[in-house]
Amino acid sequence: MSELRIDEVGYWSEIKLEIVKEYAGAYSTIMHKQTNIRKYLYIDGFAGAGVHISKQTGEYILGSPLNALNIKPPFGEYHFIDMDGGRAEALREYTKNIDNVFVHEGDCNKILPDSVFSRSKYGDYHRALCLLDPYALNLDWKVMYAAGQMKSIEIILNFPVMDMNMNVLWKKPDKVQKDQAKRMDDFWGDHSWRKIAYKEAPTLFGNEEQKEDIRVVAQAFRNRLQKVAGFEYVPDPIPMRNGRGGIIYYLFFASPNKTGGKIMNAIFRKYKDRGAV
Repeated sequence: MSELRIDEVGYWSEIKLEIVKEYAGAYSTIMHKQTNIRKYLYIDGFAGAGVHISKQTGEYILGSPLNALNIKPPFGEYHFIDMDGGRAEALREYTKNIDNVFVHEGDCNKILPDSVFSRSKYGDYHRALCLLDPYALNLDWKVMYAAGQMKSIEIILNFPVMDMNMNVLWKKPDKVQKDQAKRMDDFWGDHSWRKIAYKEAPTLFGNEEQKEDIRVVAQAFRNRLQKVAGFEYVPDPIPMRNGRGGIIYYLFFASPNKTGGKIMNAIFRKYKDRGAV
C-alpha cells in the first residue's frame, strides 16, 4: 500500500467543498422525489483520502467523499476514484461497512468512461452527479465529453488555471515544451485552445502574439462544454482566488438539466465573493 498523504487545503478549497456539498444536497433531495428515477449516483474522479487539513486552522476537515456520504437522502451508489493506493485504502477503511460504496484505485480517465458512467444510463432511468477535481492538467477531455453525451450526468469541474499558466500559457508560446502543450491538448480535446489563448497585436516590431486574458480562455471552454460535449446548461464559472487575488482555478458546472443549472447558478452567486480572500 502507498504511504498515505493528506492534503493541506486553503480557504478557497474549503469554499469549493461547501459549494459541492450544498449542490449535492439539493441534487439528492430533488432526485429522491422523482418517481421515475430508479437510482442516482455520486461519483468523485479525484477523491483523495476522504479528509484534508485546513491551512487556516490546522484541523482535519471532511473531503468531498465523506461529505457526500453524510447527505440525506442518500445517493443510491457512491464511486470514489484515486490513483494513489494509500488514499484509496483510506477510503476503503472509512467506508468498509457501507455496501453501496465502490472505491476504485487507478486512473479516472480510464475507469470513468469504461466502468462507471455506464451505471448511469439515461434509458435505465439512472442519473449521476460527478465531481472532477483534478490536481492539475491530468483530466482528459474524453471524460467530460463522455459525461455530456450521456445526457444523464451533471459535472462539477476544476478548470486548473494555475497549472495552465505555469506550464502552458506562457507569454512566448513557442518556448513551451511539447509534452506540456500535449497535456493541454488532452484536457481541451484538441489544439484549438492555441488560437484562443493568444491573439495578434501590433507592436513597434510588427504584429506579435500576445497572451489572452484567462477569462477569455475560460469562457471558450464553457462554450466547448456546451457546443462540443453537449451539456445544455453551463453557468458562468466561479473564479477561486489565492490570498493575493490571483485566480488559481475556475469551478465549472455543466448539466443537461435546466433546474440543475438554475440551482448552481444561485449557489455560485452566493459564494462568488467568498473565494476572493
